[in-house]
Amino acid sequence: MNTWLKLSITSICLSFSCFALAQIPETLHSEGVSYITGGVGEGETTSILAEAKQWPLMLEMSQIENGRGVWIFGAKIKIVDSKKQLIFNAQADGPYMLVNLESGEYQIQATYQDVEQKKAINIKSNATQKISLFWK
Repeated sequence: MNTWLKLSITSICLSFSCFALAQIPETLHSEGVSYITGGVGEGETTSILAEAKQWPLMLEMSQIENGRGVWIFGAKIKIVDSKKQLIFNAQADGPYMLVNLESGEYQIQATYQDVEQKKAINIKSNATQKISLFWK
């Protein structure tokens, strides 16, 4: 009976850990740069935030709606390098986007509902940079 109980508990734990891992959206690629986008639903949000520690850049996107901040999806994100070359071009499928950039200086061009904003960023090795993009 004791062995059966251990096997049951192990099986349940493995089932839950597989479910948590399945919540991370698949890794995509744009212009050769890997990224993850999403954050719709509590499970996916939790997984992306936990995964963010492994990525150099985390984008967080929101807007004001009815007097309060709400998460958005559908923002178009372009990133150019210090030579003004486009190195990334993708659409966010949720309020979060993790982007695997090499160390260096970049400019983010983010567009949502025809409103563009730009932010200069400096990616450093072994550090995650969190950028909040907010539309009014």
